[in-house]
Amino acid sequence: MNLVLMGLPGAGKGTQAEQIVEQYGIPHISTGDMFRAAMKEGTELGLQAKAFMDQGALVPDEVTIGIVRERLSKDDCKKGFLLDGFPRTVPQAEALEDILTQLDKKIDYVINIDVDHGILMERLTGRRICKACGATYHLVFNPPAQEGKCDRCDGELYQRADDNAETVQNRLDVNMQQAQPLLDFYDSKGYLRNIDGQRDIKIVFADIAELLGGLK
Repeated sequence: MNLVLMGLPGAGKGTQAEQIVEQYGIPHISTGDMFRAAMKEGTELGLQAKAFMDQGALVPDEVTIGIVRERLSKDDCKKGFLLDGFPRTVPQAEALEDILTQLDKKIDYVINIDVDHGILMERLTGRRICKACGATYHLVFNPPAQEGKCDRCDGELYQRADDNAETVQNRLDVNMQQAQPLLDFYDSKGYLRNIDGQRDIKIVFADIAELLGGLK
């Protein structure tokens, strides 16, 4: 099975990716992992990517697409793959279509973990961290016994700057603006399947497993 996984920050994409990989034995391929592997192997494209990253520059599409092509050509992808973090744009999605055609493959599904913005805000702004020992809490899912105090060491809990509402809202807005054209592209292709990510993790995965049940 050849899958692309999508979802906004806080949607639980990483959790579902782990379960898909464990259940179906396909490699979880993220952009970062691909870059790191290509650089470690010292491939020509990996070295090109490293040169851009060392300068703090974005890796150009032609390099990224080349690395994706190399990765999907490896033996462990013969039975399928789960792409996560690529493609990010419609041109990248079109390039992926070309790569898969060359490899005599096709996308089976693009799975989008769909969660309401309000719930994402609650998930992403609820994290609190202990200043003393670094223990992590969540105001909704894993609250401390005493508000503002760490259960372990009685240290003061704080909210990271990148977890505040304004920063999180901006992050979600940027991600949605980037994702929507891609979702529209895959919807037009008939690949897109939206999964309700607002429920218990096990129920979300059960829906995914039901979707994938017909694939070999």
